[in-house]
Amino acid sequence: MLARSLAAALDRRNIHYGWVIVVTAFFSSLVMAGAVGLPGALIKPLTTEFGWDAAQISSALAVRFVLFGLMAPFSAALIDRYGVRRVILSAQMLVFTGLMAALFITSLWQLILFWGIFVGVGTGLTALVLNAILSTRWFTARRGLVMGMLTAAIATGQLVFLPVGAWLVDHYGWRWALAPLGIGIVLAAIAVTLFLVDYPSEVGLKPYGETGPVTAPPPRQEGALGAAALRAVDILRECVRAPAFWLLAGSFFICGLSTNGLIQTHFISFCVDNGMAAVTAASALAMMGVFDLFGTIGSGWLSDRYDARKLLFVYYGFRGLSLLWLPSSTFTLYGLSVFAMFYGLDWIATVPPTVKLVGAQFGREKAGVAFGWIFAAHQLGAASAAMLGGLSRTWLLTYAPSFYLAGFACLLAAIFSLMIGRGGARKATPAMA
Repeated sequence: MLARSLAAALDRRNIHYGWVIVVTAFFSSLVMAGAVGLPGALIKPLTTEFGWDAAQISSALAVRFVLFGLMAPFSAALIDRYGVRRVILSAQMLVFTGLMAALFITSLWQLILFWGIFVGVGTGLTALVLNAILSTRWFTARRGLVMGMLTAAIATGQLVFLPVGAWLVDHYGWRWALAPLGIGIVLAAIAVTLFLVDYPSEVGLKPYGETGPVTAPPPRQEGALGAAALRAVDILRECVRAPAFWLLAGSFFICGLSTNGLIQTHFISFCVDNGMAAVTAASALAMMGVFDLFGTIGSGWLSDRYDARKLLFVYYGFRGLSLLWLPSSTFTLYGLSVFAMFYGLDWIATVPPTVKLVGAQFGREKAGVAFGWIFAAHQLGAASAAMLGGLSRTWLLTYAPSFYLAGFACLLAAIFSLMIGRGGARKATPAMA
């Protein structure tokens, strides 16, 4: 087994195999997230070729966002039943199939099937819950840093493929823009097959930084999938009794509305409407991805040291002000670069403090599934913005109202953040203690 041999060789050099897992998962998350972000660069060419308006195309992207979120609470059940490697490879096959099948689409329902359902389900299986599982299984020390790195891969991956994709659209057509993602998914699948294993014990190791005894991994049992899925639903029933759940879900709904659903989906088209080249707008998005990488990792560091509620207040506040400013900007490369810097730093910096608050409110045992449901709210917000942005462009001939609405919503989310009590959920919901 290659993984066991490599782990032994690295261990002799005092390098833990967990870092190979991080690199493999980071690359896989980066590429899979690119499948979520790239269609935002293809709205204009699809409209030109097929005559579909922005609202019709956005309906497919909205389906993708909904499924991306709703799979999160149940992905852990699939991983427990079938293992990390099988789930990731199955997800990669779904996304690859969806992207390649889209090369031959002729009708809108095919776009919804391949880019909405296939890509939505596949990317949802490899979202934040998977990263939480890997960081927990493989790391005792540095777990927060690892989670921050893998989280940053998701947001960054949604943006970094856009400049290349936009350039390929301009020079060769939108179908060629899918090629880098297809190649990336194949390479990621090879890496997962060769290097990814479920538990450190499979390569003769303990989790990184673990000094005490390690419990043996639980055996995979028949019926575990159904039991885990029912547990996810039961935890949701408990969570909805707590005011903190609604505040966290509401703020994360707005987070998705103001990031994936709006900026990722409609930013390039909005800039093109205002006289910018698509490649230039895509480059600004890629710049956001670079700043997001530093912002999310830095947010994890800050979350260990400062009140998570106050951090969220600052993040949502700055994001809201940025969105309110954007429609009235001059849409120059300089102006968008400034926007990309401020906006990119907190693109998904909200995740580490939100995860910390979920753990504080609902306890470590239920925090993973509870966060899965709150992440589902995030993607419902993204789907709403993707759809409403398309409707705004089709009916009002401008995206501007969507950006103003998202900006004011972020200011509301900042207020929500300060209202989340310290331990209030357990007091409000004794059954969860």
